[in-house]
Amino acid sequence: MSGPTSGTTGGTTGATRWNERPLDVAEVDLGPGVRAGFSSRAGGVSTGPWAALNLGYHVDDDWDRAYANRSILGRWLGAPITMTSQVHGSTVAEVTRYQPNTRRKADAMVSTAREVGLGVMVADCVPVLLADAEAGVVATAHAGRGGLVAGVVPNAVAAMLERGARPGAIRAAVGPSICGRCYEVPPGMRDDVEAAVPGTGGTTSWGTPSVDIARGVLAQLAEAGVEHVEHVDRCTYEDERYFSYRRDGVTGRFAGVVALVG
Repeated sequence: MSGPTSGTTGGTTGATRWNERPLDVAEVDLGPGVRAGFSSRAGGVSTGPWAALNLGYHVDDDWDRAYANRSILGRWLGAPITMTSQVHGSTVAEVTRYQPNTRRKADAMVSTAREVGLGVMVADCVPVLLADAEAGVVATAHAGRGGLVAGVVPNAVAAMLERGARPGAIRAAVGPSICGRCYEVPPGMRDDVEAAVPGTGGTTSWGTPSVDIARGVLAQLAEAGVEHVEHVDRCTYEDERYFSYRRDGVTGRFAGVVALVG
């Protein structure tokens, strides 16, 4: 694979070689001086099963196109976007500057740096964005089944508190993800997740065992004292505006992104 063709700031990219499509980002309000939102498939320059705003380097899309897509979304955010290698764990990485291709393994990030974007990639898992605008702290969390059980969301909140945030001042946004009606799992797996995070076990719309990860994330945020929560309640499996690994197999990744920009 080749590297980026121009720049690393997220402002000027090789995207001009291709036809960009209009973005469709669900913007969320996390406080003054914070910009945040959840991308969809719309926008960008990827083609085929990754069309059009694929943000993942690891899904066999053309590397240059994925890089251009990250830069396009960075222009919307107003800051270049750092993403980690997500491994369904609970580690929180501190980000102090833009890193265009970090290989750090972490499923949450925290930052107090201005104009440094944080991004969490998903294609069914739950993307979580957090901010305490007054304290100047932002964070992300990638909550799949494993990360939910391991406590990635409480760990992200705890990392914010260590940097001066207050639970009552934190605003959170929970993004599109596969819903409990569609996330089928074996009976034993449902029982294990329910035991670890009560309220997550359920049944699909076709009558088989399921897990509702978003419900678990919302419960963990409430338990951590985060009172201001917006849920962009769209099922990635049902809504073709979003990439869904469960639905499509070979597919791209969309993202939740947040930055201190004011």
